[in-house]
Parts: sequence; structure tokens; C-alpha cells
Amino acid sequence: MLRWLGIVCLVTASGIAGYIGWTLWGTGLTTQRAQNELRPTFANSIDTKDPALAPPPDRFRLPGSAYAEIIIPRIHLDMIVVEGTDAADLEKGPGHYPDTADPWQDHGRVGIAGHRTTYLHPFGNLDEMKVGDEITLRTEYGTFRYEVNDVFVVATEGSGKVLTQTERPTLVLTTCHPEYSATQRLIVTADRV
Repeated sequence: MLRWLGIVCLVTASGIAGYIGWTLWGTGLTTQRAQNELRPTFANSIDTKDPALAPPPDRFRLPGSAYAEIIIPRIHLDMIVVEGTDAADLEKGPGHYPDTADPWQDHGRVGIAGHRTTYLHPFGNLDEMKVGDEITLRTEYGTFRYEVNDVFVVATEGSGKVLTQTERPTLVLTTCHPEYSATQRLIVTADRV
């Protein structure tokens, strides 16, 4: 009886360990495959269109489609940002909040969300950002540089206020905090330079 109980416990522990391993590291395979598919086509379209001819901000974009390339030297991040922040979109990489501004606009706040612990954890080290750090967004309509002006944590409830639009062109990055939890949000804000 004890032997069978031990076998059942070992099998259960192996299953739990496998699930945790897949969640933390295996999901990265899904994201890496999506990034590999998005990057070649999108890389060829960077800086190819005139921002003056950009479609209106309320134009529908296909969820999960390539939106921008985000480069953050401080945390060694270089990924394709997709349109949308639903679970399926964020499995492909960081996601642009559809109701926020576009980088090529002369006003408004661009909002980007990203995972911190799964799906290649693009914002895993976002807490290492410092005031003055550079963030670059490369799009079809140009390359836009931002300088971090604040890094802070807010409660999940009411965290949407960081997406409030601004008069000047700004950027906000959001992710869960602390790691392995969603009780708070880690926020990085930046001004376009």
C-alpha cells in the first residue's frame, strides 16, 4: 500500500513539475516561434511610410499583427510588439493597447503591456529600468525614441489610469508585479525625445 502511495505521489509531483516547467519556460517556445514569423516581414517595412499619411488612430488593426519593434538596451530587450493585449496576443510578444495613441502621433500616450514570467517574459526585468533610460519604438511610420521619467508600482485595481492620454507624446509600459503574481502592476512611463 505504501509503495503504491509513493508511486502516486511521484507521478503527481512529476506532473506538477512538468506543468510548472512548461508554464515558466516552455511557453517561451510559442512566443519565439511567433517572433520568428513576425520579424522578417515587419523588419522590411520599418521606416517605409510617411507619418503624415498614417491612417486615423481609430482604424481597426488585426489583433496579433506586428505593430512595432521595441528596443530597451537596459534590459537587453529587442522584440516585435503586436497589436492587442488579449491573452492570445500577449503569447506572441508585448502588446499595444488598442485604445492608446500611436508613436507617430504628435500627442497621446502609447501603451504597451508584456508578460513578466511567461511567454519569453519580455518585461521580466522591467523593474531594473531607471529614470533617463532609453526606449526605442521602430514602426512603419518612423523610429521614435523615449526617455524614462518614472518607474513605480500601483495596485491592479485602478491601474488603467496610467493609460490616460497625454497632451505630449508619451509611452507607458505595464506588467504584473511582483513576479509570479498579478496583485499589482509595475509601470514605466517615458517622454518622447
